[in-house]
Amino acid sequence: MRALRPGLALLAAVETVLGLWTLLFPASFYAGVPTVGLTPPFSEHAFRDFGGATLGLAVVLTAAAVWTERRLVVVALLAYLAFAVPHLVFHLGHLHGADEPVATALVLVLAGSVALPLMLLAVALRRRAQPPATDGSTCTTVPSRTAVSTPAWNRTSSPST
Repeated sequence: MRALRPGLALLAAVETVLGLWTLLFPASFYAGVPTVGLTPPFSEHAFRDFGGATLGLAVVLTAAAVWTERRLVVVALLAYLAFAVPHLVFHLGHLHGADEPVATALVLVLAGSVALPLMLLAVALRRRAQPPATDGSTCTTVPSRTAVSTPAWNRTSSPST
């Protein structure tokens, strides 16, 4: 369980750096990452959109690292894996043109970008729900639905006049 917050923070930090780089300097990202140029052509629009989406993912991962509530963590990791798995699969099929050290490094990094969130997901799913804290500390679980009353603004019956 101790690895959950640092692992999420690492994923969030990487996505923040990549997202900002791609959003703000798309041509630099295209030219600077060795394997990106293997699948031309460059599209500033596509790279800026990708950078924005990557920053959105970084926000969700950061929130999960800050508030390690189980459902938030699971959703953040599944969202990350929804990108990371197809990204790995794509590159495994498009290694032609890359020299062996670059191809090896790429596969190792991308495999790690799938393995780490899978391990974090396993940790998050094994966490047991904790009872609400009574000592004033914060609790990372949400009470059951039976303990939550419906707010007045969300009730379906209209007040009697």
